[in-house]
Amino acid sequence: MAVIADTHLHSAFSGDSETPMKAMIEKALELGLKEICFTEHMDFDFVYTEDEPGDMFEVNTDAYLYDLLRFRQEYEGRMKLLFGIELGMQTGPTQRKNLMYCKEHEFDFVIASSHLCNGKDPYLKESFFGGRDEKEAYHEYFTYIWECIRGFQNFDVYGHLDYVLRYGPDTNKNFTMAEYGADIDKILKLLIENGKGIEANTSGYAYGMGGPHPSFDILKRYRELGGEIITIGSDAHDCEHMAQHFDDMAALLKEAGFEYYCVFENRYPEYHRL
Repeated sequence: MAVIADTHLHSAFSGDSETPMKAMIEKALELGLKEICFTEHMDFDFVYTEDEPGDMFEVNTDAYLYDLLRFRQEYEGRMKLLFGIELGMQTGPTQRKNLMYCKEHEFDFVIASSHLCNGKDPYLKESFFGGRDEKEAYHEYFTYIWECIRGFQNFDVYGHLDYVLRYGPDTNKNFTMAEYGADIDKILKLLIENGKGIEANTSGYAYGMGGPHPSFDILKRYRELGGEIITIGSDAHDCEHMAQHFDDMAALLKEAGFEYYCVFENRYPEYHRL
C-alpha cells in the first residue's frame, strides 16, 4: 500500500464510535500503516435530537489526550500517533468557540467539517431537505461552507467537502460541475488563497457514493486551481473501515494530477509521494 498514514479516525472518545483507541492502533499495525491521526469530534453548538446526549459530539479533550500520550509512549518506534481534531464549522458565535479551543490545545492536525448547514442536519433528511428540490439544498450547503471559511481559518484541511450528497434524495447521482461548479470554485479558491487543503475521504465508498468525499471532479478541480495540500483519511469509526480503498484513492489522486499527499504534524504538512 503506497499510503502509509490514515489521518481521519474516530475512537470511542467520539460519541458516534465505540471502538477503543488501542484496538485501532493494533489494526493500523496489522495494515502496515506507519502513522495514524485520531480526529475526534468537537462540534460546538450542534443541534441534537431528543434521543441524543447534549454533548455527544464534544470530546473530553483532556481524557482523549491523556490516552493518546500513554499509547504514544507504548507504541514508540512502531507507530506514530498524531493528535488531531475534527472541528464542526458554523457561522456566528461557534467561530469564537472554535478559535479559543484551537488556541488552547497543541493539535497536530485540524480538520474543518460542515455537519450542519444553517442549524439543520443533512443526516436528518426531513429536517434539511423537507421535500424541497435537492438542487436548492445542495446550493445552500455549498454556499454555507464558503461563509464558514470566510469567518474562520484556523484549520488545516476541509473534510468531506460534499458531505451533503451522502444524505440527499438521490445522493450524488445528479451532482455535476456544470450545476455546482461555481459554488465549488468559490470554496476551493478561498481555501487556496488562505493556504488550506482539502481531504480525500474514502468513506464515500462505504456510503455507496462510488468514490471518495469529495468526488473525483472536485479533487481534480482543486488541483487545476493550484491546490496542492491533500490529506487521505478513512473517517473510520471502527477497525473494519480503517484505510479502506487507500490504493484506489492513491490512483485517483494521481489521475487528478497530484504527486504527493500530506500528513500534518504540529500543524505543518509533510509531503509523501503517492
